[in-house]
Amino acid sequence: MKIYLYSLAAGLLVGIVYSLLNVRSPAPPVVALVGLLGILVGEQIVPFAKTLINKEPAAVSWIHQIKPHMFGHLPKGGKPSDAAVDKA
Repeated sequence: MKIYLYSLAAGLLVGIVYSLLNVRSPAPPVVALVGLLGILVGEQIVPFAKTLINKEPAAVSWIHQIKPHMFGHLPKGGKPSDAAVDKA
C-alpha cells in the first residue's frame, strides 16, 4: 500500500510545482492516463502472443505475466498481522 501512497505523493508534488510555476500539465489528465494504459496493455501483447503461439492456455500468460505486471501486488483485506503492525 505504501507504493500507492508514494505515487500519489509524487503526483501531488509535481502538481504543486506546476501550479507554483503557473504552467499546465503537458497533456490533459485523461489523455495522459489513456496513453499510460495503452503502454501498459501494449507491453503485454508480445508475452500473450508467445503463449498463444506455444499453444499454452491464455490463463498461463495471465497468471505469470499480465496480472502481476498490470496490477502488482494488490493490498489484501483482513486483520493486519503482527509483523505488519511492527513495521508501522
